[in-house]
Amino acid sequence: MSRERQGSGKGRTSGRQQSGTSKPSGRGGQHKSDRSPARGNAPIRKKPGKNTSTSSSTKTSDTIRLNKYIANSGMCSRREADMYIATGNITVNGQVINEMGYQVKREDDVRFDGRRIQPEPQAYVLLNKPKGFAVTTSNEKGMTVMDLVSGATKARIKPIGRLGRNASGLLLFTNDDTIHQKFTNSKKGVEKLYHLELNKNLKPEHFQKIQEGLTIEGKKVTVEEISYVHDAPQTQVGLKIKNTGSGVIRSIFDHLGYQLIKVDRVMIGSLTKKDLARGRWRHLTQLEVNSLRML
Repeated sequence: MSRERQGSGKGRTSGRQQSGTSKPSGRGGQHKSDRSPARGNAPIRKKPGKNTSTSSSTKTSDTIRLNKYIANSGMCSRREADMYIATGNITVNGQVINEMGYQVKREDDVRFDGRRIQPEPQAYVLLNKPKGFAVTTSNEKGMTVMDLVSGATKARIKPIGRLGRNASGLLLFTNDDTIHQKFTNSKKGVEKLYHLELNKNLKPEHFQKIQEGLTIEGKKVTVEEISYVHDAPQTQVGLKIKNTGSGVIRSIFDHLGYQLIKVDRVMIGSLTKKDLARGRWRHLTQLEVNSLRML
């Protein structure tokens, strides 16, 4: 049987010339192909120009869509977030953003009606700190309080204020910037109660000086309240203060010639150590969170 194709002469010729036929060669034929044999039927791709720039809506590995960022913060759903973006309620790094699909970094300053939000639900963790742990987020200080609360939440919480390595007691962690600012506000602050032990009895005249306020290195240092601990030696006192760290407490007693043997923070606002063993943590209840916001 002949391998020669039959046709009217108007069809495309075979790329291979058969012996014993009168078909023209590819060079002399009437129907020259306009496609490159190497490319086949693949379309020609245009190379991107040199001036091509990345849009703010282009996703990278370290960015997140703005509406998802807002939804993750717990403020609203993603659909509702789109509505707030469209109406100009959202700013990123001080600029109003109306673009749908806008990409932001986790460290960007994103604000909802002027209030800064985080790309994760807000978390509030209360720790009863033991001695020997540094209050820092750095991993270069040996054992830190972050090691103690590492399993509490996936949110990026940080401790509020300071508490010396050799001090113990309550320490609050959160990613809520509003609460952080409330605690660290030098004019308002939040009351904290400490149980202190001194190397010697606190003299009545020194007790009165602390109660009235001291001037240390040109700065006025005031406390909210001071008292002797009931049914205990006068080496033990209770001190209520709004400052965020125990450094100011040490400066008070250093100024008066005493050494601090023990510093234990027993209350933060209305939060206490009840049912919270040393070295343990717990999440705040919504009622406790609301109380902190009202301080």
